[in-house]
Order: sequence, then structure tokens, then C-alpha cells
Amino acid sequence: MKMKSRYVPILLALISVLVLQTATAFGQKNKKVLIVVTSFSAMKDGTPMGLWLEEFATPYYELKEKGIELVIASPAGGKAPIDPKSTTPDYLTASARKFLGDAAAQSVLNNTVKLSAVNAKDFDAVFYPGGHGPMWDLPDNAKSITLIEAFVEQQKPVAFVCHAPAVLKNVKTKSGAYLVNGKTVTGYSNKEEQDGQTVNVTPFLLEDMLKERGGKFVKSETPWGPFAVQDGLLITGQNPASAAPTVQKLLTALSAK
Repeated sequence: MKMKSRYVPILLALISVLVLQTATAFGQKNKKVLIVVTSFSAMKDGTPMGLWLEEFATPYYELKEKGIELVIASPAGGKAPIDPKSTTPDYLTASARKFLGDAAAQSVLNNTVKLSAVNAKDFDAVFYPGGHGPMWDLPDNAKSITLIEAFVEQQKPVAFVCHAPAVLKNVKTKSGAYLVNGKTVTGYSNKEEQDGQTVNVTPFLLEDMLKERGGKFVKSETPWGPFAVQDGLLITGQNPASAAPTVQKLLTALSAK
């Protein structure tokens, strides 16, 4: 009995380690992220709008592969529009191609829940993909504004890529200051908009707006190069190629919670 009793502390220690590891893994798998996409499909002149596919597909698959539960929401609910340009050969990335061959993922995007039905308390973080669409239907959307403010108040990560930081235009802190005021942020730059000849399809220039709201705007030295920054729990990415580094920063922030 004496010999056996000597192994009891060791056995208990091993059990504790296993329990801790299991709890950690279980906790990670139970993380839940809200992805908010646009419902804006076309301008008055018929110019098609929507989300940029890579900016949805890349975080969607990265988060799913980590066992994170996802809910996709949009202002109108139902089918979310995809900018048709983002599905053309010149812009198809590996994640976008995967999505186009993935019936299950397409079903998720075709059946988004209404933004009015979601609550920040039910999620660990929120991610907004870009495309020009979000610039039109989300900056003044009261539900989106209060939702982001709730995530911030609850000390949860908030991430935005490319044109999606436009939704921060009217988001404020409890003190009444704009959320981006004094924060280091990025987003689709004026040069990228001008070089891409897309200034005419924007209600405002994103870089200008972020600066006007007091943001410390930074960008990649190379237009369209991958670039993402984090200031506290606020994460922003510059362009479509920045979807990957943006979601990686989000994953790191989630693992620290």
C-alpha cells in the first residue's frame, strides 16, 4: 500500500493536466463568432454591389477550421449578395474557389439571419467582411452601430477588413467619442480606390472618413498588399489580400480571452 500511495500525487497531477487540456480545447471549440455581411446588391444605376467573396471566404474557412461556431447575419437576412467582380478569374483566390464549390457554405450565405435578431452577449467576437456593399447599408444602420458598441463595451474583439471599417463611421464609445478616435486603423486607401477607378461607386472615401473621425490611419507601402493592424481589441485590414492577416489577429485575440 505504501508503494502504491507514492504514485497517488503523480496520478492526480496527470489527471489535472488532462482535465485542463480538455477544458481548454473544449473552450476553444465553443467559441462563437458573428460575421456581419451586407444586403446591398446594386446602386440606383444598376451597378452591382455586395460583399467581396475572398473577404468572406477566407475568415469563414479559417474560423471553421479552428472549430469556432459561426453565425452569418445581414441587415435584411436571407441571401447575401456577392460582388460579381470578386468571382471573376482575376480575383479568385483559393478560399473563394473553395467557396464556389462548397454547397454547404453557399447555403449559409444564402440564408443569413437578420441583424436585428442577434445579440452581442451570445458571441465572443464579430467580423465584418468588406466589398463596396457595406459602405451603403451599414454605416447608418442603427442595429449595427449598437451591436458594435455592445461588443466593445463587453471587451470582445471587433474585426473589419477592406471597406468594412466604413461601418465604424457612427460607432461611439460610452463617453460619446467616435470609436476610432485616437486609434490606429487601416482600410481601403484613397490610392487603391483611385487606381481601381471605383471612387464613383462609394458614398465617401474610407480613408478620409477614418481620419475625419480621429483615426490614426496607416497603410501598406504597396497598394493591395496584405496589411492589418490591431489597437486593443479593434482589428482592421486594408484590402482583400488582408483578409488572412486580419482573421489571424482575430484568432489570436480570441485565444487570449
